[in-house]
Parts: sequence; C-alpha cells; structure tokens
Amino acid sequence: MAMTVQAALQLEVFSRVPLHVYAGEEHLDRTVRWVHPTEVPDIARFLTGGEMLLTAGLGIGSTPEGQRRYLTEIADAQAAVLVIELSGRAFDSMPQPLIDAARERGFPLVGLAGELPFVEVSAQVHESIVDQRVLDLSAYERLNATFMQLLLAGRDPVLFTDALAAEVGHPVVLEDATRQVIAYSGPSPDGDAVLAEWEHHSRIDHDTVGGDASNANSAHNCTRRAVVLRGERWGWLHVLHGGSPLAGTAGYALDRATDGIAIALLGARESGAKSAQRQNALVNRLLLGDISGESFVTRAMRIGRDLRDRALLAVYVCKETPPGATSDDAMEELCRSLHVPAVVADLGEHTLAIMGLSRTSSEKQVVQRLSAANVRAGISRPVSPGQLRTAVDQARSAASVAAARPDKAVHRFDDLGVLRLLASLAGGPELARYIEDELGPLLKHDANSTSPLLPTLRSYLSCDGNKSQAAQQLYVQRRTLYYRLERITSLLGRSLDDPDTRQALIFAVRGHDLLQRQENR
Repeated sequence: MAMTVQAALQLEVFSRVPLHVYAGEEHLDRTVRWVHPTEVPDIARFLTGGEMLLTAGLGIGSTPEGQRRYLTEIADAQAAVLVIELSGRAFDSMPQPLIDAARERGFPLVGLAGELPFVEVSAQVHESIVDQRVLDLSAYERLNATFMQLLLAGRDPVLFTDALAAEVGHPVVLEDATRQVIAYSGPSPDGDAVLAEWEHHSRIDHDTVGGDASNANSAHNCTRRAVVLRGERWGWLHVLHGGSPLAGTAGYALDRATDGIAIALLGARESGAKSAQRQNALVNRLLLGDISGESFVTRAMRIGRDLRDRALLAVYVCKETPPGATSDDAMEELCRSLHVPAVVADLGEHTLAIMGLSRTSSEKQVVQRLSAANVRAGISRPVSPGQLRTAVDQARSAASVAAARPDKAVHRFDDLGVLRLLASLAGGPELARYIEDELGPLLKHDANSTSPLLPTLRSYLSCDGNKSQAAQQLYVQRRTLYYRLERITSLLGRSLDDPDTRQALIFAVRGHDLLQRQENR
C-alpha cells in the first residue's frame, strides 16, 4: 500500500504541533513518493511528481500574484502536498492567495502552527515509505506464490476467483465474452443484488460509463480486468468493491488472478471439462441427498448459475448414439438460447438440466424447443427449491415413459396420467410380475416363434379394438388379423372383446415396453 498524504500526516512527528488542512481535503489520498524540504522559489522545475514539500515559506514570495504562481506551478508539477511552517519566519498565518489557488486546484495545503525539524519529518516519512515498500514486495511475492500454486494445482478458474475474493475481501465475478457468469466467489448481499441484474451491470454500467468506453473498467463501485487469450478478449474479471475503493495490493492481486485465469483457460477443451465437472458434482450431491434444494440454488451461484427467485424445472433428456442434440453441450446451448440459467449434468444415459424459469420464459417454451430438437425427454412440474429433488424424480419418470415409446416426444409429468404409476413401479418387481401374469403365455410363444404376436396385440389395443383400423396399421388382410387375434385369445385364455381385459392388457403392454427400453439402454 503506497504512503498517502493522509497517512504521512498521522506520523508521530506531525503530532508535536497543531496542524490544519486549508485546502485539498478531498485529495489526501494522493501518494507521497518523496519528502523535499525547500526554500527555493522555482522549486517546481525540479519536481518529478509525488513530493511532500516542506517549507518555512521563504521562497513562496510576498505578493499575492507570486504566491498564486508558486502554488500553481507545484500543482502542475504533480507535487503531492505543500506543508508550510506558520512560525513567523515568513508567515504567521496562511496567506489567502495560497488558500484560494489551492482550493481552485484541489491541491492539499497544510499549515503547521509551530516549528518542526524537517530532518525528522523526512526521516519518519522515508522510513515509513521504505517499510511499506518492503511490505508490498512481500505481499507481491506471496500473491505470486499463491497464484503459481493454483496453476500447478489445477486449471479451474474458480480456484482463482476464490483466492482473489479472499485476498481483496469483496465479491468476484468471472464472465465470458457472451456476458455469461462463469464463477461467483465471496458472495455478499450487495454482490447478490448485482448478480441478479448482471446483464445490465455488464453491458450498461460498464460499457456506457461516462459515455467513454475507455473508462469502462470501473463503474458503479466495480473494477474489472479483461481476460485475454491469444490476443483476443475472452471475458472479464470483476471485483465488486461497493463503496470502498480497491486499496493496497488489491489491484495487483486482480491483475495476477486475471493472468492466471487466462493461462488456465488456454486449453478450451479442458476449461469446458472443468465447468462440466463442477456441474456434475453439484447435481450428484443433490441426487445423493447430500444437499437440499435450497443449498443447491446457493451453490449454483458460485459457478455462475443464478437460479434464485425462479421457478425451477427439471428436464431429463434420453441420450442417443451419437448424442447430438441430447448431449450436455446441446442442452447448455438450448438454455442459453432461451435465456434461462441452468445447471446441466451428464448422467450417463441421460442429460439432466435444472433450469430457472423467468417471467419471460415458460415451461411451454422449453417443451417447444425440445420437441423441435427431436429428442426423447421428460419434464417435471415447475417447483420451488424445496421441491427440487421431487422435480428430478418427476422428470426421470416422464423420461422413462418417453424412452418406452417408439416415437421421439417430450413428455410432461402432469400429462402422464396412469403411466406415472407404471414408471414408479418399473424400479421394482411388481410391474414385472404383473406383466408376466397378463402376458406370460404370449411372451413365451414369441420367444420360440418367428412370427411374434405381441406387435399384433399392441396395434389392436392402440386402435381400441377396431379390427379394420388395426389391419390397416399392420398392413395385413383382415382374415390374417382375425387368425392372429384368435391365437392370442387362445394363449391368454381371455376374450379381447371385453373392455376390462383390453384395459388390463394395455397396462401390461406399456409396462413391458417400458421395461424393455430400460434393459436395452
């Protein structure tokens, strides 16, 4: 942390006599680089900036014009502060022209009501500057070591944002070029509020601050650095420091974290794998019951998925070979196109997405986009965080029904009807026993025959007992259909003309298809 005018004036030597700040109170945070006692009238031409000037006033001049010129020249030379002894050698009180000129320029002007040994002032200030520089160098070495260890430990950008947030004591947000939040570390109520309106903060607050894009690195109490890969900007790293400016080595820490993230992201594939790994780990903890739905939402913020204050929707997508539109990358892209935050995980045979619906996005839109993608999927009811695990079960049940159907379709849990019961029974022995009781002889026949009868029964039942329609669907003559139905009736020992029998067989056939799909995956 650099020595400031304010810090210098608080040193012991300045406590020996009363002092008063006559002007420039708002700029006491200026850096003091050096202390220079002087009684030379044209001292300004020897200055390089950042000096604390100590004087008895002998070189300032006695005329108002000369005094104003003296003050203007040292201010233009970027001196840090002018400290004048008001002990009677030159002045008993601070000249008004000096005060007026200092106030016009916002230049710190300090008067001492007594004599001070300037040698001791110089010694104490210089000693403090050296001590601070040693501390800064130690801090720089520590920061370099910290971020180097993170690079050696792994290439996860969240490690860097966590370390930066801990170092600066403020929330940290990493976003990519599309303004999507990748990581959020060191959360706070103020940070949460900014994250809730991130698009506005990133696109408006920064990019239009003061109407000058060159000043966009600082806006609304936030400082950011560009993450640059191969000469192109990949994204931004933000520090949301609120009402307090970045102080000390915080700016250096921000620069080092930005560099570390850039190096970590050089392998784009590995970066994507890390992001997927974080999402998979979070979803697995939810499925295992390690965390609640509320905790899931809180932890999702840390990886840039803001699901707060939204209705949550669980979507199970049945994977295909090759995965194509059913992959986790495809689901991530679908969620981005719908402008809904989501945690997407690869569960092997399924891709699970937990989406946060907004006022402008609806369950209907999700169904339409998935249907257009020509996938098999199951969708839960929109729920609150406390019901999230139930929603995952609902989506899984709907997906199992979708997988059992020959055509690709998106099934909502609320539309399953009695199939919800079959899906819930599929995980135990009850459904298998029911199928065996209802279809056992027929399945045994088909296992030993080159002309299976189950497809005929399935079509006949789907046509609600309409034989003409079933014959057309099967592309056979009615005589052939009659023969097959007689064989089925004989095997099952039940009349297919009975509505109750047909209803029981419908459940058995659908349950059989459900189990067969699960076994074949």
